[in-house]
Amino acid sequence: MNTNYEYYRIFYYAAKYGSFTKAAHVLCSNQPNVTRSMNKLEQQLGCTLFLRNRHGISLTPEGSRLYDHVGIALEQLQAGEEELAESSSLRSGIISIGASETALNIFLLNQLSRFHKKHPGIRLRISNFSTPQAISALHQGSVDLAVVTTPTGIKKDLCETRLACFEEILIGGQEFSALAGKPLPFSELTNYPLIMLAKGTMTYAYYSQLFLQEGIVLEADTEVAAADQLLPLALGNLGLAFIPEPLAHQALAHGKAVRIPLEYAPIRRHVVLLKDQCHALGIAGRELEKFLRSEAESYKGMKGDNRQ
Repeated sequence: MNTNYEYYRIFYYAAKYGSFTKAAHVLCSNQPNVTRSMNKLEQQLGCTLFLRNRHGISLTPEGSRLYDHVGIALEQLQAGEEELAESSSLRSGIISIGASETALNIFLLNQLSRFHKKHPGIRLRISNFSTPQAISALHQGSVDLAVVTTPTGIKKDLCETRLACFEEILIGGQEFSALAGKPLPFSELTNYPLIMLAKGTMTYAYYSQLFLQEGIVLEADTEVAAADQLLPLALGNLGLAFIPEPLAHQALAHGKAVRIPLEYAPIRRHVVLLKDQCHALGIAGRELEKFLRSEAESYKGMKGDNRQ
């Protein structure tokens, strides 16, 4: 049955106010149009919906049953319209983000704080992932966006945007201060205990390849599950660790750690934004993506980073 939706809308207000005249006023129409529409609806449904008398109108049993259904439908539609209006004005919304520990601490945390102040009604759901886990979550649709560090090893269905560049430096605790005097050949790293992220992470794969280029097989003495465990273990003199310079800055400044120079080009990596091109972002998600891209441009200008 192809009943005009507008008939049900008119029926809802006529039944709600018990008057064709009041319904016409609410709908910015007139009483004859409302009466004509209700007559057509009754004809199409094959039953009487209203009892008309000189005091007004009232619902028949059939009209009451219809009103129970139409009322729910119209109220849900109105709620949906209001929700979309809130979302389009960015007064509400939910964004799910998968973030690696390093990306969160180096770049994302400050940006999310700024974004939240700008759009306090948008709720953020942040999951702490390794890069492979974040990519898997994107494919599964359990997160809208991912912010991780390179290398990502992504496939063509994902889009990667560089947000920030950082240097990864080699540090050790105070017991390794003798190494801070002169550049250390890469080949001699195997003479010292190394602390690395665990096998199976993109970071471990990255350094394994880096070591192989120098003819060395990477063998970590200590493996950790999360990037934020690297610095405390290095400060505890368990070995040497490659750590993003921004995360080691305070420990170096306070003399708790020493930077060990290498006879090697600076190790530069990037914080990147990943999204699934097959997954459409909502209004809030698109706004966050635009915000992060804009902040990345400001970050590059501030850092003088032209190596993108």
